[in-house]
Amino acid sequence: MAALLLGASDLANAQGRRGRGEERRQENQAEREQRQQERQTRREARQETRQAAQPQQQRSEQQAQQQQRWEQRRQEQQRDSQERQQRWEQQRQQQQGNSQERQQRWEQQRQQQQQSQRNEQQRQDQIRQSQEREQRWQRQREDQTRQSQEREQQWQRQRQQQQNNRDWDRNRNNGNDRNNRDWDRNRNDRNGDNTGRQRNWQQEQQQRAERYRQDSQRRQSYLYQRQRLLEQQRRLNQLRYQQRYLDRLRQDQLRLQQWRYNDYGPYNYRYRRGSSYYETNRYGAEMLQRAINDGYREGYDAGQADRQDGYGFSPEEAYGYQDASYGYDAYYVDLSEYQHYFREGFRRGYEDGYHSRSQYGRYSNGSYSILGTILEQILGLQLLN
Repeated sequence: MAALLLGASDLANAQGRRGRGEERRQENQAEREQRQQERQTRREARQETRQAAQPQQQRSEQQAQQQQRWEQRRQEQQRDSQERQQRWEQQRQQQQGNSQERQQRWEQQRQQQQQSQRNEQQRQDQIRQSQEREQRWQRQREDQTRQSQEREQQWQRQRQQQQNNRDWDRNRNNGNDRNNRDWDRNRNDRNGDNTGRQRNWQQEQQQRAERYRQDSQRRQSYLYQRQRLLEQQRRLNQLRYQQRYLDRLRQDQLRLQQWRYNDYGPYNYRYRRGSSYYETNRYGAEMLQRAINDGYREGYDAGQADRQDGYGFSPEEAYGYQDASYGYDAYYVDLSEYQHYFREGFRRGYEDGYHSRSQYGRYSNGSYSILGTILEQILGLQLLN
């Protein structure tokens, strides 16, 4: 029991000592904190005292310096902000520009592709149209060649038939010539002067007719060359006109083979060419008027054909203008004279036909004819007493 009591007493003493030691530590900690607070208070007081002791001007300078440094920092911040804003704006604009350029390039590429597709389509259409035109032109050329051959054969048959008729008439007239030889001899004795003049005239007309036939052969050779040229130029309407002119020329030559001489009286008409005047008889005057009128009609058809072919204004290239012999009889008027007035009418007709108008002529009864006033201006025909 004693031992137990002694142990309990030691334990209580030990616990008491630990309690007192804890209290002293707490007191020491409180004292230290109090001393630190006091030191801080004294430092603040000393600082306030020093600040209060500084002169007012120094404080103002310090405040101004602080204000200046603050303003500088604010301006620098503003500049930095503006620079960042500018850089951002430049980047944004550059991005927009790049985007627009990409858009434009894409649009250009798209348009180029579309244009390329359209060009290819047009090229295909042109090739197809060219092939179709080539086929149509080939068919038309074959038709024209066949028709030309048929007309040539028909003209040859007609010429052969007329030659046969002339042979028959010659044989028939041989007998009549023997019966009338005596009567003609007596008549020539009575009209010797007139017969001599008539013989000279007939010789002159025969020479003119012979020159005309020779010129006709040369023109025929040139005609085939020109026909090939028109085929190469694809001037189908002008080629048709040339063929029609050739047909009319052949018919006119058949008419001339049946023509017989008649005495149309003295040279009692006068016509003008340039500043000079020439004389002819009634038949020659009518033939010159017919030359102008026929030339106008042929020129109108030729000008209309060139306009339909889309060819340039060129009356001198037309075969009708170069030939200018349609309607010529080889009597009373030289071929060069006839061609001059034929071409005068042709030029005016070509101009009306090419421009689709009626300045120099009119359309009546299915054909074109030159105006009387224009004919009078060209020919200046006068009847002599």
